[in-house]
Amino acid sequence: QVQLVESGGGLVQPGGYLKLSCAASANIVGVYVMGWYRQAPGKERELVALIRRSGSTYYTDSVKGRFTISGDHAKNTVYLQMNSLKPEDTAVYYCNQKTIQSNYWGQGTQVTVSS
Repeated sequence: QVQLVESGGGLVQPGGYLKLSCAASANIVGVYVMGWYRQAPGKERELVALIRRSGSTYYTDSVKGRFTISGDHAKNTVYLQMNSLKPEDTAVYYCNQKTIQSNYWGQGTQVTVSS
């Protein structure tokens, strides 16, 4: 069974930066959108950013101008560059890749923003 593996999380001070990476354990054919979600304690999982096969992107308002999503749909890799991090960005971040038939999730990587 194909798995998505995230890396790059950690502890960073406010104003700092991190880059999250996500790769598939085997090739996933037909991915049309890739995204990053996050879930903070006591809150629902929310969409942070996504990138479509066309290259168009979407960002939730709270990260616009600070986060950048990039990736290669054919290689099943997706990245999230996070700059000017704030304490409210603290959450478990999940990678997601979708095909018409399936919806793949990673196991999550913890991002903690604290001084």
